Amino acid sequence: MRNIKLVLEYDGTNYHGWQTQPNLPTIQDTIEETLAKLTKTPIQIIGAGRTDTGVHAEGQVANFHTDSQIPVIAFQKGLNAMLPRDIVVCSATEVSTEFHARFSATSRRYRYTILNREYPSALMRQSSYCFQTEIDVSLTNELCRILVGKHDFSSFQKAGSDRINPVCEIYEAHWWQKEPYVYFDIEADSFLRGMVRAITGTILTLNGKFWKPTSGTQNIKFRDAETQLRRILEAKDRAAAGMSAPAHGLSLVRVQYNTSHPSL
Repeated sequence: MRNIKLVLEYDGTNYHGWQTQPNLPTIQDTIEETLAKLTKTPIQIIGAGRTDTGVHAEGQVANFHTDSQIPVIAFQKGLNAMLPRDIVVCSATEVSTEFHARFSATSRRYRYTILNREYPSALMRQSSYCFQTEIDVSLTNELCRILVGKHDFSSFQKAGSDRINPVCEIYEAHWWQKEPYVYFDIEADSFLRGMVRAITGTILTLNGKFWKPTSGTQNIKFRDAETQLRRILEAKDRAAAGMSAPAHGLSLVRVQYNTSHPSL
């Protein structure tokens, strides 16, 4: 059996997330149905990240096993010719049978895109969240230092998640600005369900509460926000955190693998 690795880009607006769901359109189902037409046999595909309803991807990775002798470049071209226009195969490569898109990954990187102005965008409405309160990027970056490292992130886990171990290690959490947009990049070894959106919404809530301190009180304002975020993290209770930012601003931008691993 051959093992084919795909790098995918998709607009998640019209889908109920990555993972197969009964009687609902999903990215996984759409690709599997197209692969079945291409290869004339049922195929199950494995994704590196189970993106939620409405979440996008620029660098999702998936793999599938097949005994089809179709040239690997034909998988990319054939799928792109047959898939809906909101799902694109960026690359297709043949890898070791040991490679697993999910379990072989060493980290995943998400980006949340915020349109930080008073009015929304007609063109970017499906891929950015319009947030009218001015964002203090320096404050949000200082707060994110608290989250970097290995922690129990139960306070940012979506209710009903079936994951047993809520501990993740965040390698990087960084806010940056290119007006009128503000971006939040976060990379970790793994993520709980809804974790990135919950962190984003909580940081934005704290930003709205402590934004733009008057001269001479900046340190006091930051300490107040820092104390509140630490309490949220330590509570290990989703009810302690802030809102979840809307799904349409989130995108899976990169999945990292150990390039020296023999499976690649």
